[in-house]
Amino acid sequence: MSDMQKIQGKGIGRGIAVGRILFYKKVGRQVSRTYREDSDAEWKRFEDAKEKAQTQLLKLQEKVERAAGAENAAIFEAHRMMLLDDELNTFVKDIIRNAKVSAEYAVFVAGEHFSELLSGLEDEFLQARNADLQDVIWRLIRILNGVEDAQELTEPSIIVAEDLTPSETIQMDKSLILGFVTHLGSANSHTAILARQMSLPAVCGVAVDPSWNGKIAIVDGESGQILLNPDAALIEESRKKQQQEAAESERLQRLKGKPAITKDGRQIAVYANIGSVEEARGAIENDAEGIGLFRSEFLYLEGKDFPSEEKQFAAYKAVAQAMDGRIVVIRTLDLGADKQADYLDLGHEENPAMGYRAIRICLDRPEIFRTQLRAIYRASVYGNLAILFPMIISLEEVRLCKEYIAKVKAELKEAGIPYKEDVQIGVMIETPAAALISEVLAKEVDFFSIGTNDLAQYTLAIDRQNARMESQTDMRHPAVQELIRRTVANGHKAGIRVEICGELAADTTFTQTFLDYGVDALSVSAPFILAVKDAVMHTAS
Repeated sequence: MSDMQKIQGKGIGRGIAVGRILFYKKVGRQVSRTYREDSDAEWKRFEDAKEKAQTQLLKLQEKVERAAGAENAAIFEAHRMMLLDDELNTFVKDIIRNAKVSAEYAVFVAGEHFSELLSGLEDEFLQARNADLQDVIWRLIRILNGVEDAQELTEPSIIVAEDLTPSETIQMDKSLILGFVTHLGSANSHTAILARQMSLPAVCGVAVDPSWNGKIAIVDGESGQILLNPDAALIEESRKKQQQEAAESERLQRLKGKPAITKDGRQIAVYANIGSVEEARGAIENDAEGIGLFRSEFLYLEGKDFPSEEKQFAAYKAVAQAMDGRIVVIRTLDLGADKQADYLDLGHEENPAMGYRAIRICLDRPEIFRTQLRAIYRASVYGNLAILFPMIISLEEVRLCKEYIAKVKAELKEAGIPYKEDVQIGVMIETPAAALISEVLAKEVDFFSIGTNDLAQYTLAIDRQNARMESQTDMRHPAVQELIRRTVANGHKAGIRVEICGELAADTTFTQTFLDYGVDALSVSAPFILAVKDAVMHTAS
C-alpha cells in the first residue's frame, strides 16, 4: 500500500520539480532572556556585531553583483541601510539599558516589535520587507551567538522551509535548486521572485514538516500541489511533463525577436508589467516590446518618507534608458488604506478598495502629485515615457490631471530643465464609471489601459482580497466583457490605442476574445510574454 501524501498549497512559481527534499534548518535561531548588568559592554557587543554584519553584507553584495548584476545585489545594500536605521538602533539601546538584558535578546525584541508593525499593514510588498528585516535581525543574533551561516547544498534538492530570507537563498548553489516549498511567503516574497527569475516551481502556504527531509517529492508550481513519496508511475509521468515543458520553453524562446502578428496579419504589441527598476531586466530578457505598466508605488513603499524628486527621476530614467526607446508607461501613485506607507498617514478604512486611494490622494495632496510628475517629465528626455492615471471615475479628474501637467511643464520650462513636450497621457479603465464614459474620456487622452482585476471587482461587487469569494469572480461575466468591449470600441472611435494590463491579459484562453474586440496591446508579467506572443501568432483577429 502506497504511503504517498497529497498536500495542497498556493502555487507561486511555474513548472514541476521531482527530487529529494532538503528541509532547510535555520541556524542560530535560539535566543533567551539573559540578565546583563553591564549595559555599556552589551551595547559595545551590539556595535561590534553590527560592524561584522556590514562586512558580511558587503561581501555578499560584491559576490552577487559579479554573478548576477547590480540590480540583484541591491537587496544587500538595503540590508546594510537597515542596520544603520536610527529607529532600530535606538530601540535596541533602550532595551539593553532599561531592561538590563543581553544584546542578542534586545535585538530579538526589536525584531519582534518592528515585524509586528509591518505585518499589521496587511500589504504583500511590506510583508516582503518584513522578510528583509528578519534577515538582518537574525544575522545580528547569529553573530552575537558566534554561529556561522547555514548549510550548503550538496545534491539537486527541493528546498523546504518555514520561510527563506534573501541571504539564505543567495548563498545556495542555484544549479542544485529544483524548487521551493515554504510555509510563509506570498507572490511578492523573495522566494517567489527568485523562483520566477529561475523558472522554478514554488509553493507557499504549506504546513511544512522537518520529517520530510530526504523524502522524494513532486512539486507542481502551477496547481500548488505537493506529492510526498510518489510511486514510480507518478514520477515517470512527472518526468514526461518536465520534458514537455522544457521542449515548450525551448520552442517559445525561438519566438524572441519576432513580432506578434496574427494569422491574418494584424500586429499586437506585447508589453511587460513591472514593479521595480530591477524587473526591467527581466522584461528585456523575455522580449518585451515595452513596459505597459510600471507600478511606481514601490518607490513610496521602500522608504520612511516620500521619495524625493531626485530618487524618482533616477528610477524613471534608469528604466527609460534600459528599454532603449521602447515605450514605458508609468502609472502614477496607486496607494490607499489597503496598501500604504506609514508616513502617508491614511488611517484605517472599512472598505479601502473604494476609499481614499490612487488619483484621489494625488489630487487631494498636490505636492505628492507635482513631485512625481516633475520626475517623470525630467526623465522623459532619456527614452519613451508615458503617464497612466489610475482609479479615474470622471472627466473632471482627467482635466485636473492635465492642468497639473501643464503647470509642471511651465515650471520646468521656466527653470530651463529639459523635458519632452509630447509625453503620452493615458487613463486606466478599472472602474465601471470610467468604462461607461469612455467615449468622453477618449477625447482627452492618448491611450486607455484596462485593469481587468479591479474592473471585475467593482463590476461584480466581489472583493478580490476575499478568498471565500474567489471562485465567484467570473472574468467571463457578460457585464465585465461588455465594459471591456465598449472601452475598446470607444477608444478606437476617438483614434486612440487600447491595451489590457490586468492579469487577464496573460490568460491565453482570452487572447481570441481580446483580438475580436480589437485590443491593440497586451501587458503581462515578464515570464508570460512569449506564451502570449505565441497565442497571438496562432490567432486570427
